[in-house]
Amino acid sequence: MRKQMMQISLLLIFLVQMLPAQQTGLTPKDMFRIQTAVDAVLSPDGKFIAYTVNVPRPLKDGAGGDYRELFVYSLEAKRSKPLQQGKVSIGSPVWLPDGSAITFRAKLDKNPRPQIYKISPDGGEPQLVTEFEGSFQQYQFTPDGKHLVYVAELDRFPELKGLKSKGFDAEFFEETYPDLALYTMNLATKEIKQVTKGVSVFDFEVSPDGKFAAATIAEKNLVDDSYMFKRIYIVDLATGETRKIVDNLGKITKISYSPDGKHLAIVAGSDIYDPVSGSLFIADVNEQKNLKDLKNYTLTFEGSVKSVAWMDNQTVLYNSDESVDITLRSVKMGSDKSELLLKGGAAAFNDFSVAAGKAAFAGSTWEHPADVFEFDLKEKKLTKISWLNRWLGDIKLAKQEKISYSARDGLRIDGVLIYPLDFKEGTKYPLICSIHGGPESSVPNGWVTNYGTWGQFAASEGFFVFIPNYRASAGRGIAFAKADRMDLVGPEFEDVLDGIDYLVKKGWVDRSRVGIGGGSYGGYFAAWGATKQTEHFAASVAFVGVSNQISKAHTTDIAYEDYLVHWGIWPYENFALYMERSPVSYSQQSKTPTLILHGKDDPRVPMGQSMELYRTLKLHSKAPVRFVMYPGEGHGNRKNTSRLDYLVRTMDWFKYYLTGNNPKDKMPPMIIDFSSYE
Repeated sequence: MRKQMMQISLLLIFLVQMLPAQQTGLTPKDMFRIQTAVDAVLSPDGKFIAYTVNVPRPLKDGAGGDYRELFVYSLEAKRSKPLQQGKVSIGSPVWLPDGSAITFRAKLDKNPRPQIYKISPDGGEPQLVTEFEGSFQQYQFTPDGKHLVYVAELDRFPELKGLKSKGFDAEFFEETYPDLALYTMNLATKEIKQVTKGVSVFDFEVSPDGKFAAATIAEKNLVDDSYMFKRIYIVDLATGETRKIVDNLGKITKISYSPDGKHLAIVAGSDIYDPVSGSLFIADVNEQKNLKDLKNYTLTFEGSVKSVAWMDNQTVLYNSDESVDITLRSVKMGSDKSELLLKGGAAAFNDFSVAAGKAAFAGSTWEHPADVFEFDLKEKKLTKISWLNRWLGDIKLAKQEKISYSARDGLRIDGVLIYPLDFKEGTKYPLICSIHGGPESSVPNGWVTNYGTWGQFAASEGFFVFIPNYRASAGRGIAFAKADRMDLVGPEFEDVLDGIDYLVKKGWVDRSRVGIGGGSYGGYFAAWGATKQTEHFAASVAFVGVSNQISKAHTTDIAYEDYLVHWGIWPYENFALYMERSPVSYSQQSKTPTLILHGKDDPRVPMGQSMELYRTLKLHSKAPVRFVMYPGEGHGNRKNTSRLDYLVRTMDWFKYYLTGNNPKDKMPPMIIDFSSYE
């Protein structure tokens, strides 16, 4: 009898072990487990895809940025091979023109500076290609594989180094920037030749015959110039002669040569006032034209082009934001109609590579972070070829979906909604409004969970997470993107309030437990919600956000961009309007507990913006306020420690004020114990 009972007990233990583990939602600790594919580049023959994977740096490795590893996938063998793993940071994978090796940018072998290396798709040790003394950026090879073409910084005032060595360390604001010069290097002789002088090259593509480079060039290497004042030139790589072919007057983000070298596909703003570089143009490389004289292939398209490539000499491929989806389309030169190749909803991806009738990209869905996909352009067949986060199969994810609702003026607004993990109809839940930056960007219905957007982390704590693509977002066409011109936080902010009303009327959200948060322009919304619209929000998290539009306009590194695409006037032309749209003007009426966070080295929205919000709230409001500064961080957090602090601290803030019965005149603990995350 005893033996039989023991056998039954052992059987029960075995059966329990065979049961699947209890599923729970994501927690902040899982931030260190989430790997994401970044680059995905097809080999010239279409047989391989080189791709990089972002691997979070664990706390045990100290503070710093994430690692990035290199892999190659064989489309014939249908398997991946690691090429560079561990504590490495691999960037810019580029295939040699003959497909014999993958080149990449990295700092290996105790090299003091990043260099270009090459490695066989079969593996082995990487070989050094360059020995640059200075820093370099983008690079390509001429089609014959004999020359490297690259952009590197050129010091315009080398004599300052001698002065600094003698103790004269005065700095000169916006005068001592280095030029971004175009160079060529003979790979056989290692001879380097400077091609451009006195200007800055921000992007380029080598022509199919290897004699020229199409380049976006501005006079100065300043951020505003990179945003608003680039023009398109053809550069003779042998002589350095440049000729302008497109006077584009506005934003431009992509250029691509046709296979025969006769045309350029261009992704740019529709005009200088367009906040989104999301229109498609095609230019003849032998003509000089103004952008307004070129055909805008997406003039009436309710979407925004992201990237572009050529299928053949007459056909252009482009992917686009279309509401909360990403699509892939093709269009013939001269045609007014595009063909939809990949429908929205399959994956969210920013860029893609094309070769041998295939496309490859790193894309996400709401159920998994970015993996690598291959798309057969002829068969229109999409195949997922990497599975970087299989452990997510043991995690219960909350429901996520696209939502649409009507704003008060009748305009349709789309967004992404994540439900509480254990949502039950008839129960009202707290809500976090997660606001994207820009505002000229949009959030697709893909993976939206990271250190700065909460997503599934918040859902697992019982929150609804509402991510609206309010008017002025990308993905809905030119007029929609321009809808906030001279009207910041007007109807665009009402779109958020109308979305809250929509969810409250559904019976899902408790109106008294609504929070708002975001970074950059999302931080501006959060500050506006905590001050001007304080009656709507029980908690606010403002990250690298704007609080005073006048001082921001006079200190940001994108003053012209702000003026041209958003305001249309300078502050001195209407100080009253600028202050009317500034959260600090309403700090005295705030009743919303506000957590303010900022990188101390932010040039885009200088930290003084958060200081002004903190000081005015502290002086004139009775609501709790806390100001957290991150040393060494800019317009967003790069270090693992800063990211974890942000995620845990902001979630604690929302949980404290939107759940439970905590005293609303107090704050959650300032000190966080991170020992359990190591």
